[in-house]
Amino acid sequence: MTVLLELKSRADAPSAPGAGSPARVVTPALIVETARSWLGTPYRHQASAKGQGTDCLGLIRGVWRELYGEEPEAPPPYGPDWNERAQPRGEPLLEAARRHMRPRSGAPRPGDVLIFRIVRSGPAKHCGVLTGEAAFIHAYAGRAVVESWLCRWWTDRLAGVFIFPGAE
Repeated sequence: MTVLLELKSRADAPSAPGAGSPARVVTPALIVETARSWLGTPYRHQASAKGQGTDCLGLIRGVWRELYGEEPEAPPPYGPDWNERAQPRGEPLLEAARRHMRPRSGAPRPGDVLIFRIVRSGPAKHCGVLTGEAAFIHAYAGRAVVESWLCRWWTDRLAGVFIFPGAE
């Protein structure tokens, strides 16, 4: 699953993180509440429709839309293989997060976006939203959007932590 996010070629696309101000104040509590509203949405590769189907990236995209409106980028097709070991050129998922969110320095906080490497030496391929000190919401392949324990298996694979624009 190579996740390449290409910037839309639109004149009104946000040019920097936080561009296109949200209609409301984005707080960590609002991010967590919005992510929790996706719980139970069935897993569907490359989808992003609350209640109908989503994958992990679709969950983040859907939360973004609910918080800010239009997405800043449209993802191209990508494969479903979490176990991919081949490293694509660069780190597409991490690079896209860096373009539209701010990397978190220090310990992750609720509302942060977590990005993981399922295969430690492979590309970053999975993401979710931190909901508490040891829990996160993500789309679980073959199942649904779930809130899971952020156990050592996940923390050992953490590749990046990012803050939604305007959320501190």
